[in-house]
Amino acid sequence: MEADLSGFNIDAPRWDQCTFLGRVKHFFNITDPRTVLVPERELDWAKVMVEKSRMGVVPPGTQVEQLLYAKKLYDSAFHPDTGEKMNVIGRMSFQVPGGMIITGFMLQFYRTMPAVIFWQWVNQSFNALVNYTNRNAASPTSGRQMAISYITATTTAVATAVGMNMLTKRAPPLVGRWVPFAAVAAANCVNIPMMRQQELIQGICVKDRNNNEIGHSRRAAAIGITQVVISRITMAAPGMILLPVIMERLEKLHFMKKVKVLHAPLQVLLSGCFLIFMVPVACGLFPQKCELSVSYLEPELQDTIKAKYGELMPYIYFNKGL
Repeated sequence: MEADLSGFNIDAPRWDQCTFLGRVKHFFNITDPRTVLVPERELDWAKVMVEKSRMGVVPPGTQVEQLLYAKKLYDSAFHPDTGEKMNVIGRMSFQVPGGMIITGFMLQFYRTMPAVIFWQWVNQSFNALVNYTNRNAASPTSGRQMAISYITATTTAVATAVGMNMLTKRAPPLVGRWVPFAAVAAANCVNIPMMRQQELIQGICVKDRNNNEIGHSRRAAAIGITQVVISRITMAAPGMILLPVIMERLEKLHFMKKVKVLHAPLQVLLSGCFLIFMVPVACGLFPQKCELSVSYLEPELQDTIKAKYGELMPYIYFNKGL
């Protein structure tokens, strides 16, 4: 029996995006690390199916489950603003495999200065690519701005890690294990705003309920970027705070002292266990499509909206990015 797709809206979220639990379920779906392994031809098929569904011309015999799977692949691999395929490493679905390796090694090799510098550089290089890939694409960023952002964030992370390593040399060993998290948190506060500085300078694209562009707002950009910074720090916090405590105790066990070569792989594995839950939880802290009261916008933009819509538009909407 052929499925009735007459009332099916492929862009309608499967879970209520006004609730935290609904957003977590949504991001569990699209940040599924298994989608990283999906072949390019299957991703291209997913995009075609999504576009055909939007036009109401899906092939005969198409099932709802096929369209939902296509939308999952599309959301995981294509940018929500441009519809362009994102690079694999920059996708949120790569956060678990990429993040677990980097986090595990940052937490393991925190004692020597060369190792600290190297892994903080690797982490910020990864973060810069993720931040650029998941930016609000309506605000273009030049190569020069990206280079400055990358250098500034990397310098901040390395300086924080090196400085805190020196300050905590005489502190309990556990305190030294928390240095990588402090460096990551500090760098996130720099990396994300710097990588998306064009949004803060020129404003982020804001739209009405029907997705019609209204203008650009710097205040909306500041809110969106702040939420992304909080999400990224939250994503890293449990693993980078609790895992050092776990490893501190495990390494005191007799059998663990005999298998020191396995300490790093174990940290990588445990980091992945934290991230597989924390990536969707952190991404779901705030709605991706933000709602903002018109009264909070810049006065000139408020005047533009009131002149065109009167008092009929109390809120505007924008994509905060991830």
